[in-house]
Amino acid sequence: MTATTDGSAGAVGPRAASASTTHDTGATAPDLGGTAARAAERAAEHLLALQDPEGWWKGDLETNVTMDAEDLLLRQFLGILDADTTRAAALHIRREQREDGAWATFYGGPGELSATVEAYVALRLAGDPPEAPHMARAAAWVRAKGGIAATRVFTRIWLALFGWWRWEDLPELPPELLFLPKWFPLNIYDFGCWARQTIVPLTVVSAKRPVRPAPFPLDELHTDPERPNPPRPLAPATGWDGIFQRLDKALHVYHRVAPRALRRTAMNMAARWIVERQENDGCWGGIQPPAVYSVIALHLLGYDLRHPVMRAGLESLDRFAVRREDGSRMVEACQSPVWDTCLATIALADAGVRPDHPALVKAVDWMLDEEVTRTGDWAVRRPGLPPGGWAFEFHNDNYPDTDDTAEVLLALRRVAHPDPERVEAAVARGARWTLGMQSRGGAWGAFDADNTSAFPNKLPFCDFGEVIDPPSADVTAHVVEMLAWEGLAQDPRTRRGVEWLLANQETNGAWFGRWGVNHVYGTGSVLPALTAAGLPGSHPAIRRAVDWLGSVQNEDGGWGEDLRSYHDKAWIGRGASTASQTAWALIALLTAGERESEPVRRGVAWLAATQREDGTWDEPYFTGTGFPWDFSINYHLYRLVFPLTALGRYAYGEPSPGKEG
Repeated sequence: MTATTDGSAGAVGPRAASASTTHDTGATAPDLGGTAARAAERAAEHLLALQDPEGWWKGDLETNVTMDAEDLLLRQFLGILDADTTRAAALHIRREQREDGAWATFYGGPGELSATVEAYVALRLAGDPPEAPHMARAAAWVRAKGGIAATRVFTRIWLALFGWWRWEDLPELPPELLFLPKWFPLNIYDFGCWARQTIVPLTVVSAKRPVRPAPFPLDELHTDPERPNPPRPLAPATGWDGIFQRLDKALHVYHRVAPRALRRTAMNMAARWIVERQENDGCWGGIQPPAVYSVIALHLLGYDLRHPVMRAGLESLDRFAVRREDGSRMVEACQSPVWDTCLATIALADAGVRPDHPALVKAVDWMLDEEVTRTGDWAVRRPGLPPGGWAFEFHNDNYPDTDDTAEVLLALRRVAHPDPERVEAAVARGARWTLGMQSRGGAWGAFDADNTSAFPNKLPFCDFGEVIDPPSADVTAHVVEMLAWEGLAQDPRTRRGVEWLLANQETNGAWFGRWGVNHVYGTGSVLPALTAAGLPGSHPAIRRAVDWLGSVQNEDGGWGEDLRSYHDKAWIGRGASTASQTAWALIALLTAGERESEPVRRGVAWLAATQREDGTWDEPYFTGTGFPWDFSINYHLYRLVFPLTALGRYAYGEPSPGKEG
């Protein structure tokens, strides 16, 4: 591909056209910039070819086989499981099994009990006999880890739907929870939006306690089939765990005596809450778990499968399925078009693509159409704040987030759009909304402001992943960087964000990554924000971060961090080199003024040497985070957009804010 001047073909503009021409790998000091420029050109060409005609990008969002297993269990529960879906899902699930019989929740990770139980049950639904070698290995592994009794609550809920677990042995979640006022502890708005959307329908399921006939027994997954749930002692009543365990026992008693009229009113309130939050595409929040439980809850409340709400909900779940060439079927937990599109736009612009290139203009048109202009659940904590922002998915008007909004605004500022007034108006609304979502401490959470109650995580029901949305360094950094680009670097609200970031730097010099793995992501997010906000490269916090990145660089020149770093400090900054994590480290070092440093040169050389012929990179490792450690993501576009950004910035220099701060 060659550089063009009319923007009609080719990826790169005048900056790339002036790059020197030398070989691609093993570059000496004078020609590494040319090597980076040509690698960026190949990557840009590949990325441009992936754009949808409507203007968006979306890579596959890979998680783990619980999505596929629960999809089959849902269809079995509703009586709509078909042979083709079952066969295709089973093909994918079998392919993901480890040699020891277990299933992991991320590439190269250890076996995980709940995922293994759910995968095993799904394969039983597909007809795999328990005596088959791969099934016998899985069952033996499950028993060795404590059996079904040791799985998380959500897994046991799925089993309870078919009588494989007793509802009485699950934590209680009464629908009367919806009666709690918004100021009362443990009201539904104390939970993060993803947990809130899941808990509300589950209150109905918990109250109804449905049981469908089990198609087969699961005795082989119990350590003792005669005693599947051995009693466990309560925690001391002097601690929060013991208090909430006893509260759960009281709620079990209440379940037996709950006034019917009150319970019926509560379930009707839950149904209205669920239906009001169904998106235009039929989904709920653009994510699979709330959609699955919402369909079950409404079905239990009498909604026929032919009802428009139910029909749209089931059709939305079908759209989460990715069909592979081998006939397998993988279910995405979510879809990420807004996130992928803004990151792709930034990458292409920073890699020399003309700001008025038709692909970038089309991407901006699509992003502008995706702006959320109606009030959602976020207004519970911020009443009166005018809407404006972007969500992660195709359809999710209830839950825009500050992270996507910040990155979309950064992308919009990089494109010369033919309707600048429209862009300016959207940017102004987005910046105003994001500023209004600042939490009391000066930082930003993703979906809600001040969503920091400690109580939800204490509930026996909440034993899987994060259920609140406190501020994080990576989100706060993206917002601060965006505000600096909007000329607000000296605004008191921006300075409070900077102060929060400086106060939350780890002792090793890194920052924790909430939505990406992990400290490499956090640090790669924060350094561009601090420099955009005016901190010099000599600032002590920046120097500590630079030193830390240098200390964790791999011998091959790349960077990597394993997901185990979320619960084992020995893994912090350690892991096989990946393209996306190497790019995050390079982006951080470049913004800190380290372009000529040895770590940067080695990192750029590693990206150039590992690039595939088609312009992208192989990246089987999971570098995205849903819930730290508990739910991991492989964004299939990360391996392309972030290396392209890093190579572009190395070849052509750091982008400058569009306005003076």
